[in-house]
Amino acid sequence: MANLQKLTREYGEIVWTGKKCILGLPISFTRYILTDTKLVTKIGLFSIREDEIELYRVYDMALTLPFGQRIVGCGTLKLLSKDSDTPAKELKSIKRPREAKKLIDEAVRVQRDKYYVRGRDMIGMNTPNDHDMDNDGVYDCEEE
Repeated sequence: MANLQKLTREYGEIVWTGKKCILGLPISFTRYILTDTKLVTKIGLFSIREDEIELYRVYDMALTLPFGQRIVGCGTLKLLSKDSDTPAKELKSIKRPREAKKLIDEAVRVQRDKYYVRGRDMIGMNTPNDHDMDNDGVYDCEEE
């Protein structure tokens, strides 16, 4: 409980936390923290690396339930976002993945409503997969 209070002081209102599981046990040093505005990934024990994604930038989610993870009640959730440094984020081998997906989906919807963002508002934003190097609005492979 003291650890949750510490996380609340660091990140604000926490909606969900989870850990990467190995063989169904949360013995990894990867922690996922969902607040009301962002998703934070903390990795490491001695040297800690944190990565954040603003929730209103998330535009797609996919849930994968491999057989080995399903046996122990885990799954992998993949988020696609219009974040420049993390366009794809995987929450690997988390417990109760359907509940986590539902919570993240609801938090994303609330943030998009707050900022009046819809999927059509993100069309045209550059992502690493775009092939328009001269920014003329036409993919370079179509110009030939």
